Amino acid sequence: MLKRRRICRFCEENEVYIDYKDEKRLSRFVTEQGKIIPRRTSGTCATHQRMLVTSIKRARILALMPFVFDQAR
Repeated sequence: MLKRRRICRFCEENEVYIDYKDEKRLSRFVTEQGKIIPRRTSGTCATHQRMLVTSIKRARILALMPFVFDQAR
């Protein structure tokens, strides 16, 4: 069984810069616990994964995204 290789979403759209203010787009790459999804799972290329991690961290510092999501008990 061959797995289909994932294509980087940002390369398809010819993205040069990933904006840290676009929290809806960044939230797709964060799990429910608040962890950043790894490159092998999300399918992003190495260049865009580095930019993605940087922009998520910036959004967290500026309180646009939470560091840890609240778990309902």
